[in-house]
Amino acid sequence: MREVVKFQFYEIKMCLLFIFGSAISLLFVEVSEGTTLETNLSLKGAEWVRNGVLRSLAKLEADDQSPFSLGQFSLGFLDELEVSNQCLELLHSFTIKCVSHVDCTLRHARPVRVCENCYQDFSNLQEIYRNISQESLVNVSCRDTLLRSDRLQVIVSVYEFLNGFWGKSECSRCLTKEDSISNDTLNFMNALNQSLDCFQKFQQTGNLSELCKQCKGNYSRLSELYSQMEKNFTLCIDIEDAMNMTRRLWSKNFNCSFPREETVPVIAVSSFMLFLPVIFYLSSFLHSKQKKRKLIPPKRAKSSNNLMNIQDK
Repeated sequence: MREVVKFQFYEIKMCLLFIFGSAISLLFVEVSEGTTLETNLSLKGAEWVRNGVLRSLAKLEADDQSPFSLGQFSLGFLDELEVSNQCLELLHSFTIKCVSHVDCTLRHARPVRVCENCYQDFSNLQEIYRNISQESLVNVSCRDTLLRSDRLQVIVSVYEFLNGFWGKSECSRCLTKEDSISNDTLNFMNALNQSLDCFQKFQQTGNLSELCKQCKGNYSRLSELYSQMEKNFTLCIDIEDAMNMTRRLWSKNFNCSFPREETVPVIAVSSFMLFLPVIFYLSSFLHSKQKKRKLIPPKRAKSSNNLMNIQDK
């Protein structure tokens, strides 16, 4: 029993270190502006964090094997805690799923591909947490033992952090209800790969004007897909980051221009409003001129007729 408790304590330390590494790597992601230099710095930063976490884990393992580890000072009655074997197995499974998900998140921090590659790990983490949280039908409930037995509530805090990070990434928008990648996401990724392949092909020639000309169709289709997904609320962090990086490549690195479709109706409406006063004054002038032509003074003809009638009498 002493070895089991000692192993569980070591696993919790592993998970906490991975969570700390994930939080640090997010700083590198947010600072990055998307240029080549900054992206490389971000990748090196994430790699540095991950390597540092792994070194810390190795040090923890060495410390736990030393004669001065915490397990050597454990009292007998503390080793016999009221934790069933079933709950210990759930704790072990939660730790494994937690470490696996955080490791996947760090490996796909830049460029961001968290939703695309880590959705299965997060689904497994959700499942094991539900098993811990639910009431058991065999009079063995691990919810109070593992989640509510202390003030720190390590498992709850770790899960809420990972769940909040997943929700902030809006990964559910790129997935189906069956926890698989949606067709819209797959179509966007295919269009993205076509655009990037075109960029790479013509960038090697050094003729950027030809790149802008030949890759304009691929980039246009990619922009249309992104706009449609934005209207349908099916964008996640993977797609947003990919589109932002592609736009920076197109406009900043390659200095290409792409007229947006919404400028056409704006120009049409502006032109109409500009000529509207001219049309108004011209129509007013023509209308007033026609009225002047219709004015015929009949007074003189009428008075001469009256005079002739009087003379006849």
